[in-house]
Amino acid sequence: MDARLRRRLEMAVRVRDYLRAHKTDGVAEGAAVARLEELVQRAEVLAAQQRAGIVATRAATEMRAEVRRALRSKLLLYLSAVGGVAASENLELAAQFRLPRVGPNQAFVTMARGMLEKATAHKELLVKRGMSETLIADITAAIEEFEQTLEATRAGRREHVGASADLRAVMAEVSEQVKVLDGVVRYRFGDNAELMGAWASVHSVVGPFRTHTEPQVGGGTPKAA
Repeated sequence: MDARLRRRLEMAVRVRDYLRAHKTDGVAEGAAVARLEELVQRAEVLAAQQRAGIVATRAATEMRAEVRRALRSKLLLYLSAVGGVAASENLELAAQFRLPRVGPNQAFVTMARGMLEKATAHKELLVKRGMSETLIADITAAIEEFEQTLEATRAGRREHVGASADLRAVMAEVSEQVKVLDGVVRYRFGDNAELMGAWASVHSVVGPFRTHTEPQVGGGTPKAA
């Protein structure tokens, strides 16, 4: 959640807690408070979904980097070496077992699958030239794990983006609801200086802050106050 939305949600929680502590009597006013509570609850759920999407995306990215490193520097490197030796018997294999370049994930997995298909088709020759019987199965499992991390990243991003869009919409409605409740509080407690002072504190959105020495747009030195 970005800082602006986080501050607005924190404000909404403070407003909710204030109104719980200082209840009003009107039916319509109670409905306005209940609506704010619903919106805050929904915003908290969306914020949790947003965080979960970010965490899932990061975890999948880290896992993919590990799987890709193992694939390229261990499994495919082994296959490429054996394929180079086997090319002495079958010249068509010379270009089939070159290590995939470091590039986009989808291009990498496409090249890895191409090497796997060729290794499966020429397994007998490759085993005779030193390939382990289990290498094809190990490469297959690694590619599948790699593709699972790609899907996990896409799912995490969908969850994050979807929750973020919904959260912005909910927080816009929260802002409108707080305006209504500001009127309710002023109507009910306007003559109570203590309660109004507390209200002024809880329903304000603080930040971001800027220092007086921050450079102005266009450069130059800030003028003295």
